[in-house]
Amino acid sequence: MGNTALVGHIVRETLARVPSHVDRDDLTSAGLAALVQSAHAFDPDRGVPFARYAATRIRGAVVDELRSIDWASRSVRRRARDLDATRSQLSATLGRPATPQEVATATGLSVEEVGANDDDVARAQVLSLQAAEDSSVGELLVSVTPGPESVVEHRERLTYLTEAIAELPERLRHVVEQYFLAERPMAEIAETLGVSESRVSQIRAEALVLLREVLHRELEPDLATAPARPHGCAATRREAYFSAVATRHAANLRRPHGSVGVNAQA
Repeated sequence: MGNTALVGHIVRETLARVPSHVDRDDLTSAGLAALVQSAHAFDPDRGVPFARYAATRIRGAVVDELRSIDWASRSVRRRARDLDATRSQLSATLGRPATPQEVATATGLSVEEVGANDDDVARAQVLSLQAAEDSSVGELLVSVTPGPESVVEHRERLTYLTEAIAELPERLRHVVEQYFLAERPMAEIAETLGVSESRVSQIRAEALVLLREVLHRELEPDLATAPARPHGCAATRREAYFSAVATRHAANLRRPHGSVGVNAQA
C-alpha cells in the first residue's frame, strides 16, 4: 500500500469509531502533514520500515486533530457547515479566500457572530481516546507495512509530495516548510510574514488542500474532484499548479538519479 493510501486507510479506520460530524478532510490534512514530516525526519539506518514509522506519526496527528474538536451543539455545527459552504462558494466566485466581512455579509451575520462560531468549533474537544471504555482508536487501527514490491511506489509518492511542496505559491510553501518541517510556532511564522496567526492558519489550510488535490490528481485519479467553476480564476490557478508539479516531476525524471528538494524553487 502506498503511503498516501496509508493516510486514507488510517482516516477511514478512525472515522468508523468517532462521531459522524468529524470531518474527513480535516483528518486527511492532519495525516498528510504528518506524512510530509515523516518523509523528512525518516532515518533508514534505524532499521524501521518507513511505512511503520510514518503510520505512528500519522496516527498521532489524527489523534491530535480529534482532540482539537468536540461535541459542539447541533446549531453550532449546522452554522459551521453553512459558513464553510459559503466560504467555498465565495472563494470560487472571487478567485481568492473570502474575508470575514464578505462571509458575514453573504450569510446575514455579523463579523463577530462568524468569529464566535469559528471559535466555538475550534475550542471544542471531541474525546479522550485514552478514556474509551473498551480500547483506544490507536489500538484498533491496523498497522500496515509494505513489502519490498512497494518500494518503488513509496519512492514515487514521496517524490511527488516533495515536488508538490516545491511548486506551491511562495507564501503557501513558506508556511508549509516552516510549520510542518521546521516545526516553528505559528506566532513566529505570522510575525515573519507580517500577518495574523489566523491568516497563517488559513494559508496552511489552503496549502494542504492543494497538496491533497495534486496527489490525488497524479497518483489516485479516482479520488480527484472537479472544481465547482471549471473556468473560474481559482480553477485556472489550480490547473497551473498541477501543470507545474507535473513539469517538475518530468524534469526530475530526466535528471541522473532524479534528486529533488523542497527548497528547489526560488
